[in-house]
Amino acid sequence: MSKAQQTKTRIIEQAAALFNQQGYAGSSMSDIMRVTGLQKGGIYNHFRSKDELALAAFDFAASRIQQKFTGALKGKRHAVDRLIAILSVYEHMLNDPPVQGGCPILNTAVESDDAHPALRERAQHAMDAWRSLIHRIVDKGVMRGELRADVNSDTIATILIATIEGGVMLSKLYGDASYLERALNHLKTYIQNQLAALI
Repeated sequence: MSKAQQTKTRIIEQAAALFNQQGYAGSSMSDIMRVTGLQKGGIYNHFRSKDELALAAFDFAASRIQQKFTGALKGKRHAVDRLIAILSVYEHMLNDPPVQGGCPILNTAVESDDAHPALRERAQHAMDAWRSLIHRIVDKGVMRGELRADVNSDTIATILIATIEGGVMLSKLYGDASYLERALNHLKTYIQNQLAALI
């Protein structure tokens, strides 16, 4: 990797953590300069605008979550084990987040609504990828007889994601991990007792 590429990667990583903690609108160019240690010209050598940097930073943050999913799913074959592996990614979200500041998909989805359409679209793509992952696991689990035949993958994706992200939000709001822990424990029980096929 060239020195220029190393610098660009470092800017993206540091901006991702800044944006994820302060928000895109709440992070000024001065903040970006402070966390990167670069002058404005040094940043604009690599990015045409703050918006371009914001998109690259979000892509980086989303890819870190995807890597966590990939690692958690490695070696897991049964649909129940794979769904619980997804939950395990969030067990450490507050203490060891992929990017400082919590879940970047949640943070970006809340902030970007109509104010930043390109960023909102990126958040939707990241969420689509997460939903598709759950759909594939559930559909294959039903086909293999690992999950109940009447289970609907879109419903399961909605329940899992909404419950996880609600738990993350409450835990961040109150500075108390127990909200997320309760949500994850509930989902584990739900997967094991309500979704798993009866043997």
